[in-house]
Amino acid sequence: AARYQTIYAKAYGSIAAPTAGLHFTEDVLNRIKASGIDIEYITLHVGLGTFLPVRAEKIEDHKMHSEYFSVSETAARAVTEAKSRRRPVIAVGTTSVRTLEAAWDEKTSSLRAGSRSTDIFIYPPYKFKIVDALFTNFHTPESSLVMLVSALAGKENIFNAYHHAIKNRYRFFSYGDAMLIV
Repeated sequence: AARYQTIYAKAYGSIAAPTAGLHFTEDVLNRIKASGIDIEYITLHVGLGTFLPVRAEKIEDHKMHSEYFSVSETAARAVTEAKSRRRPVIAVGTTSVRTLEAAWDEKTSSLRAGSRSTDIFIYPPYKFKIVDALFTNFHTPESSLVMLVSALAGKENIFNAYHHAIKNRYRFFSYGDAMLIV
């Protein structure tokens, strides 16, 4: 199980590694920091429901399973400051997107620290409150994760990216190739 883990994993509780993070090494993170980009860590304990295909006739009828997340005071302050300074917030992985969007307080324009659960389901035409860009893997068709990336990049753009990936034999899923959505 040690090979199926990100270099920054600390808390037990998730049924799967946040696979977008598998692309990062200590060297890559150090180079990102050296370029002036701040890195903050948050936690969402992925449950089996994340990977279930969406089978509802109407997308609004699909129910996500509730998952536990945690945002530290330090991360909340840093992300809130980044947003107030109009600096882009780039999430690594869909779990980070779900955590950030669930923890954002629109009334105070701040990221709320603390631990709680969320069943947030992000799909088009969701309007993102905090996430500006996303580094993520190519996900399984008909999954809630494909719907999340479609909400951020646009369904047509995601379908074009997937068509390109299939045509060029990209690897999908946990140990697959990744994309940056801006």
